[in-house]
Amino acid sequence: MRQTWRWFGPPDKVTLADARQAGVEGIVTALHHVPTGEIWRPEEIEKRQREVAFHPDGRGMTHLKWEVVESLPVSEAIKTQTGDWRAHIIHYRRSLENLARAAIPVVCYNFMPVLDWTRTDLAWRVAHGGTAMRFDLVDFAAFDIHILARKGAAESFPVPVVAEARRRFASMSDERQRQLAANITAGLPGAQEHWSLESIKEHLSTYDRVGPDKLRRHLMDFLSEVVPTAEKLGLRLCCHPDDPPFPLLGLPRVMSSLSDYRHVLDAVDSPASGATFCTGSLGARPDNDLPAMVRELAPRIHFVHLRNVSRDTDEVPCSFFEDEHLAGDTDMVAVVAALLSEERRRRENGRGDAEIPMRPDHGQDILDDLERGAQPGYPAIGRLKGLAELRGVMAALSHPEIGL
Repeated sequence: MRQTWRWFGPPDKVTLADARQAGVEGIVTALHHVPTGEIWRPEEIEKRQREVAFHPDGRGMTHLKWEVVESLPVSEAIKTQTGDWRAHIIHYRRSLENLARAAIPVVCYNFMPVLDWTRTDLAWRVAHGGTAMRFDLVDFAAFDIHILARKGAAESFPVPVVAEARRRFASMSDERQRQLAANITAGLPGAQEHWSLESIKEHLSTYDRVGPDKLRRHLMDFLSEVVPTAEKLGLRLCCHPDDPPFPLLGLPRVMSSLSDYRHVLDAVDSPASGATFCTGSLGARPDNDLPAMVRELAPRIHFVHLRNVSRDTDEVPCSFFEDEHLAGDTDMVAVVAALLSEERRRRENGRGDAEIPMRPDHGQDILDDLERGAQPGYPAIGRLKGLAELRGVMAALSHPEIGL
């Protein structure tokens, strides 16, 4: 697999020089400053390509290229089919055309309503002294029921969780309440926009009449409009799963399981439409058999995120934290073996996309990461450690003595 690295542009405290020293082969980034729904203009794409290609201090070339877009956001208007949604689809196609002219072949997106990934703690202390991101179901229930005060929120959680959330909220200081709300409403990674409680309530109201079936139809409508454009341009679109992969805030989720991916990929059956296979997101559900999912979805996997989570229980929904890449509840070696097997099959069939781009997703903050203050989930050393572990697994499984 091609080893890539997510970079959030010049403000990122983990630099391209850091990425280069980590031994990555390509960069995953986006135009985070462009408002969702607007066109990604050629000049902005070219500017980001130059920022990736050259060190800002004049030291010359980084020897890295922008190879994967993560993400070209899908607007809330498209997801709900309200307001300017038709114009936003036209803008999305124009953006794809401009990315194709810039020779960036892989475009990741998601179809999660309102919030992107959701965590209750962005720096949860783990046993070795570092920190990790965590989703605590009781804390989330305390936020939903008592801080956001969403109508009917208590009905979304098991009775014991509601009771414990009430006790936990009663002991929260004002500062802890503010921090919990800030963690949950942090918005898209790298984005300029952030959510207030009032704006979340406003956006939630737009989904009052959008259940899972309707949201799934809206996803099909979106793909039927943009996939033909991507296919004509030679681009590969890949949908990221829900994170966490279960309903939150009363919102529908439509990309959380193998059956969800089957539905989408069968409904819009094109090599240009595929999956971003995220082991961390999908691994938060115990009923997702990740190695088996890779084997079934393999021909349509266009991009891979490799990270691991440890679940507190085997219930859905559940609490979990982001563990080390080779720890946690996912058999990462089996997942990597299945992906390498698919790459070998693609090479034998002469596919031009035989090498699947992957990146070490998230990472625990360790050593100097604890003082750097990088984007939550994207530390330098924690990701380097994860990449080194994954690189070792790939090297071992690709050795002639192993047979892959």
